[in-house]
This record gives sequence, structure tokens and C-alpha cells, in this order.
Amino acid sequence: MSTSVLSQVQHPELFEPTRVGSIEVKNHYAMGPMGPLGFSTAEGGWNQRAIEFYTTRARGGIGLIITGVCQVTNPADGVPPGLIPNPTLSPGLFLTTSRDLTERVHAYGAKIVLQVGAGFGRVIIPGVLGGRTPAAPSAIPYRWDPSITCREMTVEEIQGIVAQFRIAGMVAREAGFDGIQVHAVHEGYLLDQFAISYFNHRTDAYGGSLQNRLRFAREVAQAIHESAGADFPVQLRFSPKSMIKDFGVGAMPGETFTEMGRDMDEGIEAARLLVSYGYEALDVDVGSYDSWYWSHPPMYQAKGLYVPYARQLHEACPEIPLIVAGRMDDPDLAAAATADGTATLVSLARPTLADPEIVNKLQRGRRDLVRPCISCQEGCIGRIEKYSSLRCAVNPLAARELERPLPQATDRTRMRVLIVGGGVAGMEAARVLAERGHLPVLHEASERLGGVVIAGGQPSFKEDDLALIAWYERQLAELGVEVHLGSRVDAELIRRSGADHVLIATGSTPRLLDLGEGVPVVEATDALLDQDSLGERVVIVGGGTSGCELAISLRERGIEVTIVEALADVLKKNAPTCMANHAMLHDLVAYRGVEVLAGVRAEHVTDAGLLVSVDGEERLVPAQTVVTAIGYKPRHELEAEVKAAGIPYHVIGDARRCANIMYAIWDGFEVASQLAK
Repeated sequence: MSTSVLSQVQHPELFEPTRVGSIEVKNHYAMGPMGPLGFSTAEGGWNQRAIEFYTTRARGGIGLIITGVCQVTNPADGVPPGLIPNPTLSPGLFLTTSRDLTERVHAYGAKIVLQVGAGFGRVIIPGVLGGRTPAAPSAIPYRWDPSITCREMTVEEIQGIVAQFRIAGMVAREAGFDGIQVHAVHEGYLLDQFAISYFNHRTDAYGGSLQNRLRFAREVAQAIHESAGADFPVQLRFSPKSMIKDFGVGAMPGETFTEMGRDMDEGIEAARLLVSYGYEALDVDVGSYDSWYWSHPPMYQAKGLYVPYARQLHEACPEIPLIVAGRMDDPDLAAAATADGTATLVSLARPTLADPEIVNKLQRGRRDLVRPCISCQEGCIGRIEKYSSLRCAVNPLAARELERPLPQATDRTRMRVLIVGGGVAGMEAARVLAERGHLPVLHEASERLGGVVIAGGQPSFKEDDLALIAWYERQLAELGVEVHLGSRVDAELIRRSGADHVLIATGSTPRLLDLGEGVPVVEATDALLDQDSLGERVVIVGGGTSGCELAISLRERGIEVTIVEALADVLKKNAPTCMANHAMLHDLVAYRGVEVLAGVRAEHVTDAGLLVSVDGEERLVPAQTVVTAIGYKPRHELEAEVKAAGIPYHVIGDARRCANIMYAIWDGFEVASQLAK
């Protein structure tokens, strides 16, 4: 690497070799584990989609890849074959497909650890459970339906799972993996349920004292070493703190509460015991299924949120190597965590979905080229929850790497494409068309690219939305895309454009509500762009995502906020797909002191505020400004003009269907990646 490039690199120390336990790693970056949904053959091996997925991240510069969790056969859970890879269902097939994976990953100088789980227990999802009674350490409430009580697992069932890890250890070593990471005394999965007294009420050898509650995890480590050898590295995914207030109830950041799960004191004690049992490194996060927005942090959580807890663990146990995750894509955060020894490796999971080349780009000093993860969790956790498939909102090719390279235009097939609208759908379409060798020409009526994402990115916790717009602007500039700002497209422009194809990406317009005369009534998009002008008391009509996020943003400014929602609760419509995002946004509304009037209809404004109807009676809600946040409707009035001009066209993004950033980007990618004469 030349001196001129090195001088641009932030924190070159992050790219120096290191060791995590006995594994030598070429830099300080790990790829965090993500559920490998859609990555399994019917018999539990890795499919080609999975092999390309991990190989692409190895090529992108990651030092250590930790696979998504592969479950051993656990009859108590009854996970159906083919849902996720399983090293013990058909060990021969798993060995064969894993060997293909590890050899390709190793070609790029990366190491790869196989993450293997014991099971789900009380948190197994209903679709997998199939009507059976869930099995857990004790008779405790089922996470997804507390009216159901889990049955207590038998000792024979526990020992059967331990025996499965003997097979997994042997297969992992033979397949060329550089170690195993056990999943997990973390997040409230089965081994964690055994380890936490709140869930484990057993009176046998697997319950009672902390040592007994960790016996299951100890026997798993011993079983792996028995089959794979004492020198085979075994790591553990570990949460030193659970953030549980009650069954199904998590704590807010900064909240004072009584920890019902594992607190830091016990977490530190458990860490020492686990390392003594043969786990040579801990992959650290915080949270549980009962506080899922800690285990899967949305944009409402701070970046580097696990570092304070990992630092406490490191200061108490400096001899234990730690892998630290938690929105760590900022190199400044990563460098600070490694500099004081808190993190041996910094773990990036979702950022590697958004940009598989993130580490290479950072090492080249091109942070500006990194496509940002926006922590929306729509494509990753959201798609896993709903469709058992791992994807990414901002990178449509995540887990679709087999589709690379995109078909390229030739002199005969090259097209001039008029793109009307510079929101994320239009920008993504322009980017992809330019990469394919076509000639996109983008017209945006306003003076700035970004569309409604500009307003949506105004709250402090949505900074990555604005970073995504900036990334698109740089991409279009580097690709030489012709962009016209302040250019309103009309029939005449369409006719003289010379376009072979038109993409209508004109976005959406807010739904308006006539509330009469009185205090100012402002639409949510305008309110987000000028929050300081709204006064000291604001009423928001509409408790969807936009209304709730605006409310929290206003509370950060010290403004009193009331949400008026016609439905029974906020976020009943237009809520985030991912449970973690939905739950945290919902809880934040109350925690930040936003008053919610649910089941209430807005009637009209007065000079003193908003009159609402509650059970047939009117009530005045005082306000200096009323904001309407009642959704959007597609805007595609140019469609008739394009039809009249006889030019082939597609309507994409919100102009086709009002949704979110993910579906707008996916629309732009899908059409632009396949567009042909």
C-alpha cells in the first residue's frame, strides 16, 4: 500500500494482525453472525447461495467470519430440516458443503468460525413450534404467548443435545473451520435460559447455583473438545447483562430498573467460569428476547451500545479476549474499543450486509464509499421474521450474490433512460443503470436529491438515512450520471428527451387533513424539516412511524408533545416490520414522556389547540402547532404523459406503492438491473 493511500486511512492499527484466543486474524474486524435463513439445503448442508454470501464478505476484507447459527438436532425444539444448516442432520453433506465454503474463504486470508446452537427453548417461534408445547429448562411462560407454559426438559434430552455437539465438533474440524462458536449463553436462547435463575427453577444438577446453571454450557464445550481435540478453538456468544424487567418487558437505555435476568456482577462471574470450562473467547452483546431491541439494536439505540458493558467485563477479566458488536461501523468507535483492550475484534454484522466491501474500503481510506447500514432491520431481521430469508434494505444483492455480475449493455442494447424523481428509488435505478453501461438521465424537481428521506433523516437517531443520500450522491457523481436539479418534468421534456425508456419515480404526497382555522396546521414532512418553529407544545395527529419518530425528536428539544391516534394504540399501522424496531419505538414514546390519546378522533383546530372527540365528547388539547402525520399517497400523474408519448415506462418506488426505503430501493434495483430493449 502506498504512503499516499496510508495517509488517508483512519486508524491503520485496525488493519494490523491480531489474535483472538488461539486464532490468528489478519485485522481487527469480524463479521458478526446473522441468522442463515435461506442458506440451507433440505438435508442441512450449505447451499450455493450461502457459500457465495460468505465468500463475498471474505473478499471484502473481513478478518474473521462467524457464520450464522447452525442448530444441532434438538428433538425438543423440532426445528424442521432445511430451515437452517445443521451439522448433525447429515454430517457427510454438511462436511462436503462446508469444505467448499472454508476453502474459498481461506483463499482471501480470512478465518471462519462455525456458530452452532443448542436450541431455542421458550423463544422458539410459533411457526416452527407447530402447535407443540415448547420445552425449556423449567415450567416458565412461552415468550410469544405467556398463556402457554413450557414443559421442563428432561436430563435425557439435555444429554442428547450435548452428544450432538460431539458430532458438530468433529465435523467442524474436518470441514476446515478455524473453530466453533457456541450459541449461546446470550439473548435468552436455550443455554442462556439454563444459565439465568429467572428462567431456570430446576432442583437437579442443572439448576440452583450458577455453576449448576452453567453445567449445560460446560458439557457442550467439553463435548466439542472430546471430538475435535483440546486444541480446537471454542468461543461463546455471551451476554453479560440481560436488560429484563419482567417476562417480555425490556429496559430502556439509561433507565433505572431491577434486573430480572443476568446482571453485570453475575455476568462477570459467569465469564470467568465459562473460560475455565474451555471457552477461549467471548463474543459479547447485551440483551435477551425479552428486551430484543438490545440484542438487535435499531437506529434508536446509540452506536457502540455494548462497549460500556464489554469494558466492565474487560476491566474485571482482562485475560479474556472479547469480540464486541453493536453498531460499530464508525472506525473511531472501533479504534477506541481496541485501543484500551476492550475489544480484541470489532464485530460488524448488518454493515457487512449493506456493504460487503466495508473493510477493504476503510483500509483504502475510502470511508466515503461505504454504503451505510441504516439500522432499519427491514431486510435482515424483518425478512427473517416474516419470510425466513436474510436480506438487506439498502443492498438488494445481499444474499443474492449469485446474480453478480449484472447483465451489461452493448452498443446495440444501450439505452437512454429518463428517470423522473431523485428519491432513493430514482437514485438506485440511476446507479444500477450506469453500472450496467446504460445512459440514465435523472431529473429532480427540487434543488436536492433524496426525496422524503431528507425529512425522515432529520431526527438525531436517523443520521444514517442522510448518510445514505450522501452515498448515492457520490455514487452518481463517480459514475458520471447526468443529474438535473430544480428540473420539473413535463410533457414537452418527455417528448424531446430522446429516451428509450422512462422510469417514473416521483414519490408520494402527504395525505392532508382539513382541520379548519386556528393554530397552524403543518404536515409531518415540513415539521421534520423545521422542528424549532413549531413552538413549545405540539399535537401530532397520527401515531404511525413518522408521527412517533417526530414526537421523540421533539421531546429531545424539550417540546411537549401529544399524539392523537384514532386506532387503539400507536404503530398499529405503518409500523416497522422488525419486532425490535417496533417494540423500541413503541416503548420510547411513553418513556420519553409523549402523551398518547388513543381511540380519539381529531375534529378541528381553535386558537388554543386541537379539539378532539373522545367517546362522543369534545376535548381541547392545547397546542401552538398541530402536525398531521396520516400517511402518503402515490404521485404518478406523469404516467399519462409518458403513455401519450409512446415511450416504454415503469413506475417505481412510492410512486407505485407507498412503503419504505427498502421497497423503494428494491424497486429501483429490480427494474434497472433487468431493463433491456
